Amino acid sequence: MDRLQSMRVFVKVAEQGNFARAAIQLDLSNAAVTRYVADLENHLGVRLLHRSTRKLSLTEIGQEYLKRSRQILAEVEDADAVATSVATNPRGMLKLYSHISFGEFQLPRFLPPYAEAFPDVTLDVTLSDRSVDLVEDGFDVGIYNDAQNFSSGMIARQLGVSHVILCASPDYIRRFGLPRTPQDLSRHTCLSYAFENLRDYWTVIGPEGKLEIEVKSKLVANNSDLLSYCGRSGMGIVLRPSYTLGDDLKSGRLVRILPAYYARTFSVTLAYPSRRLLSATVRSFVDFMTQQFPQPNSDPWLEP
Repeated sequence: MDRLQSMRVFVKVAEQGNFARAAIQLDLSNAAVTRYVADLENHLGVRLLHRSTRKLSLTEIGQEYLKRSRQILAEVEDADAVATSVATNPRGMLKLYSHISFGEFQLPRFLPPYAEAFPDVTLDVTLSDRSVDLVEDGFDVGIYNDAQNFSSGMIARQLGVSHVILCASPDYIRRFGLPRTPQDLSRHTCLSYAFENLRDYWTVIGPEGKLEIEVKSKLVANNSDLLSYCGRSGMGIVLRPSYTLGDDLKSGRLVRILPAYYARTFSVTLAYPSRRLLSATVRSFVDFMTQQFPQPNSDPWLEP
């Protein structure tokens, strides 16, 4: 069995929702398409598609296999492109999208060395917290967090996992004391992020599992810079993603409190469209960024 061809046929059938349309797209007979999918299911020992006289639908396993198959096929196409493409020198415009907080706090670390390494590439960067469609909006690469959606047709590479942790300034701790348990947060002044419904309760995760703590929000804001600034100024305790806190923690402007606890985690993901001949420019940025994060399942921003 040609495993890669079977995966290609399965992906096309899933995308078209119909064996006949997939056969036309692939320039194969209906019987050949049906055989490829059946052989793949027999090889795996699972059913990937629910079949009826009216429509096809993916099983739960089929949904996951479709996602992984797309990634594998895209990697194979990328490998082919590396071997065959004559465009080996990255050049021209690279249109990059990033959600705001990562763009503000992390991209300044990476864009200067990337620009120095690839002087013929011009960067066009857009920061926004809305979910964008890279293809429709004309972007080459996007950096997303878990709160944002991107097309399932994108190739996704996780860069890291960020913990949302509790911090306060030394001045605040000096004046109001250090919380010793999560329950102590109820007696402190808290600064809350508006988009996450944190005005009255904070959920923290630690050795006891998940705890919901009633808090007093002195400030509710929809801007991470404002919350960080007010936290540094001693106004209250703030919840911030680890990747926004590097300089503040290193300099001592903010101190992590209740270090055994965190509010949640979310992944930071780089995505780009699946194309047969990925440009050398896009590939250079994807490779550059993934090389900066050799352990994508860890939190690199909390490591010493």
